[in-house]
Amino acid sequence: MNKAISVTAVVDALLQTAWEVYTQPQHITQWNHASDDWHCPSATNDLRVGGRFSSTMAAKDGSFSFEFEGVYTHVEPHHRLAYTFGDRRAEVVFEPVTPGKTKVTVTFDLEDTNPEEMQRAGWQAILENYKKHAESLAG
Repeated sequence: MNKAISVTAVVDALLQTAWEVYTQPQHITQWNHASDDWHCPSATNDLRVGGRFSSTMAAKDGSFSFEFEGVYTHVEPHHRLAYTFGDRRAEVVFEPVTPGKTKVTVTFDLEDTNPEEMQRAGWQAILENYKKHAESLAG
């Protein structure tokens, strides 16, 4: 059993906007990268239990890319997503905290290759990019 950790962001956006930005491919490609020298040139998302998702994560200089993909195990619109990716699991919870603000928490199983803090920092950076994109649309 892998250890799970969480990253969180409070997004200045309505719950519906926060959900759409997290789940729609045209938005995923705008935020799904951990640093400015990476990008997400393509994404697909079949948002249903048993549905598959995939995002291409690529270095902008073309030196490396990989697919981040998985299968949904739980989809509760505007509230919760759960999925598997390889032998790991993740969950995303959306909670309205005040009018116009949504807390988004991503909990994920650690992998064995990279240190915990590196993984936490990478997932948090992606969530911060998501937050920036969602807030640019909300505001």
